[in-house]
Amino acid sequence: MKAVVLAGGYATRLWPITRHRSKMFLPVGETTIIDRIYADLETDDRIEKVYVSTNERFAVDFEAHLADTAYDKPRLSIEETRKEDEKFGVVKALGKLIDREEIDDDLLVIAGDNLFDFEIDAFLDYFERKEAPTIAVYDIGSPELATSYGVVDLEGDRVVDFQEKSDKPAGTHVSTGCYAFPRETLSLFSTYLEAGNDPDEPGWFVKWLQSRDPTYAYTFEGTWFDVGTLESYLDAVAWYLDDESLIAENATLENTTIGSNVHVMSEATLIDSIVERAVIFPGATVESTSVRNSIIDEGAALSGLDLDDAMIGAYTRIPDGSPE
Repeated sequence: MKAVVLAGGYATRLWPITRHRSKMFLPVGETTIIDRIYADLETDDRIEKVYVSTNERFAVDFEAHLADTAYDKPRLSIEETRKEDEKFGVVKALGKLIDREEIDDDLLVIAGDNLFDFEIDAFLDYFERKEAPTIAVYDIGSPELATSYGVVDLEGDRVVDFQEKSDKPAGTHVSTGCYAFPRETLSLFSTYLEAGNDPDEPGWFVKWLQSRDPTYAYTFEGTWFDVGTLESYLDAVAWYLDDESLIAENATLENTTIGSNVHVMSEATLIDSIVERAVIFPGATVESTSVRNSIIDEGAALSGLDLDDAMIGAYTRIPDGSPE
């Protein structure tokens, strides 16, 4: 079996934090989103290779990141895009990767911005029992929340319909961006695309596929985050920290109150400030400022502010002329 980690997006909803870094490298505790996926894939002996599908813009970063890890399976497979409006769409990018890497094997596909606590090996066990296309499904519990996702209509554990981001979803079981495809179904990506179907949202491919081949849902409980917005990222960090805070040993805190679910990274300096539910990147300086529900990127210097639901880009100075 082969695996693909989809990491080719530009995460514009998280700019400026992800303007110059892939969101897959956002930290969740002591590790990153994508490292959690790498670690899960590394431990399952059924998976021989992991293709990391990224774009030309971030390829060097992914290559450097992998060079610093001990993972044996991941290798890059680079899409020929450098900005948002050049994107192929998820389904087309996956079809191109299957052709480019000449994949002729069962295939596990995981969106690289996924953070979940179900076991990949349990999902693959289920897939092997079904011997059919399988998707990981999570009951999000709220029709309002379900409008942001692809909603799966089930009869038992079989997928009988799929709605992509419907204003009136039929239920609350949503696709989590984790799929397993038998070897013999991979040619259907070309069939689907050549017929002029939607090349972007994988949900439309699942809807098309289930009308041709039995397709099944592996429904899991526990935790799942689709990290794509400020709120969802901070939710993931809060889940990991569990109302505690993580402060780097070489961070400097002077007369500063740290609330719950705060991650302060190396060489950050916080003086006369209040921080709650926030991520402060390395080298940031925060003085006489309250920070809530916010991200402050590396090297930023802030003074005299009241931040709420904010994303401050790297090396920003507010007010301009704040000390280096």
